Order: sequence, then structure tokens, then C-alpha cells
Amino acid sequence: MAVKFQYNKTSLNNITKQLKMRVSALPTLKNKESALRLEVRKAKEYSEKLIAQLEEALQKYDYLAALWNEFDGGLISITDVDLFTEKVAGVKTPGLGEIHYEIHTFNAFSSPAWFADGVSILKELSRLGIESEVYMEKSRILDFQRKKTTQKVNLYEKVQIPGYQEAIRKIKRFMEDEENLSKAASKIVKSRHAQQEEEEEMQ
Repeated sequence: MAVKFQYNKTSLNNITKQLKMRVSALPTLKNKESALRLEVRKAKEYSEKLIAQLEEALQKYDYLAALWNEFDGGLISITDVDLFTEKVAGVKTPGLGEIHYEIHTFNAFSSPAWFADGVSILKELSRLGIESEVYMEKSRILDFQRKKTTQKVNLYEKVQIPGYQEAIRKIKRFMEDEENLSKAASKIVKSRHAQQEEEEEMQ
């Protein structure tokens, strides 16, 4: 990144301010990046754990496979899912609240005895599925923010900070050269003036 600057004190002050701001922000950004990296891993692991639990539960109830044909699918339905926002490493992510079910009444005498268990099983399976989806979304949001933070760290560390440092060096060198030139010019003027005075005195 080519830093735009002018060879004067105002430009030097502005660039120095920009450099200080980025240098002081860099450790915070690096901490945020590593915190996000950790949270992404935790959310992914938890989501995978929930998926594994769901698969385990499905296998556990595999023996009921033949009976599910008898089950009335309209007995239970999800009416709403409460989601809330929670901040993780400064990033807004979804959290799962309550899952609302509508359970239709069924005749316990004429329906198979395991229907009540079937309703509980479906509640358990749906909770695991929904929660794993929420954690997948959480990890996706966190990973997106982590990538953005990594880009900012790289921009500061590899582009902007070295760019500002180089601009400061160039301005300072230019100002020093200008000062040296003006000192040299001043010496020449003084010595010429002294020489003229001497010549005038000799006349």
C-alpha cells in the first residue's frame, strides 16, 4: 500500500498518529483473532458432538423402525424456536432457547402404548438436530469474523505499519536534507558576506 504523504511536519504528525494507532491496536486484534479461532473450534466440536449424539439416538431407536409406520406423524409438531443473541469474543452469535411443540391429544386406550414414548423420542431427536444447526451457524459466523480479523491483522502488520514507517523515514530524511541544505546555504551566504566586508575594508 502506497502511503500518501507530503514532505512537511503536518504530514509527518498525521502519519505518526496513524502509525501509533495501528501499533497499539495490533495486540488487541491478535488477541481477538486467537480468541475467535478458539471459539470457532469449540462451536464446531460441540456441533459435531450433537450430530454424533443424534446419530447415536437414531441407532438406539432403530429397533422401533417397524413400529414408526404405525406412528401418527401429526401428533407432534414444532410451532416455534426461541433464539437469543449472545456475544462470543465480541461477536453476536445465535443461542438456542426453548423449542415449542404442539402435541395433539390422542386416545391412550385405542393408540399403541408406546405413542407417548414416541413423542418424547421425537422431541429429543428434534432438539439435537436444531441445536446442532444453531452451533453450526454460530461457528460459521465466528469463522467469518475470524477471517476478517486475520485480514486486518495482516493489513496492519504486513502493509500499513511498514508503509507508515517507510513514509516517516522518507519525510524525516527529506526534512534533515532540507535543514542541512539551508545550513550549508546559510554558511555560504555568511562567508560571502564576510568576504565582501573584508574586500570593502581593504579598499
